[in-house]
Amino acid sequence: MTTTVNPVLRVAPAAPAEAAAHFRAGLAFHTDVSDVAAALGAGGDPGFVLVDSRSTEAWDQGHIPGALHLPTALVPGQAGQLLDRSVPVVTYCWGPGCNGAARAALALAELGYRVKEMLGGFEYWVREGLAFETWQGRERRAPDPLTAPVDAGDCGC
Repeated sequence: MTTTVNPVLRVAPAAPAEAAAHFRAGLAFHTDVSDVAAALGAGGDPGFVLVDSRSTEAWDQGHIPGALHLPTALVPGQAGQLLDRSVPVVTYCWGPGCNGAARAALALAELGYRVKEMLGGFEYWVREGLAFETWQGRERRAPDPLTAPVDAGDCGC
């Protein structure tokens, strides 16, 4: 009797302790749109600085309210004047198809900053129906039901 192993289990899952270490490490490097929105919306100091690492043209097209604009290419020359090394930094870029936030996070980490990348970037911020700013003012779009629950305050993650 032969047993066929499906593609999911062809490589066995990691042992629970290894899996826990892996996922704990991932959370040390990443946050998501919902958590950033909750922290910024709670009032007061969120305990981090949110950095938009995109170009000026992208920033003008739309950005997260309260974010600091610091394009990745300018990080080495300007981070020291704009950021406090004792305050964690959260970077974002366009979205999941862009690694600009990771490049900015790397540049900041190499300069001695504690940093996380916001998964989903500006795209998922907008898709989740959160407010954003353009040169014309504040805007908000209806949440995309594929990225945010329609009738709930949060996804329950």
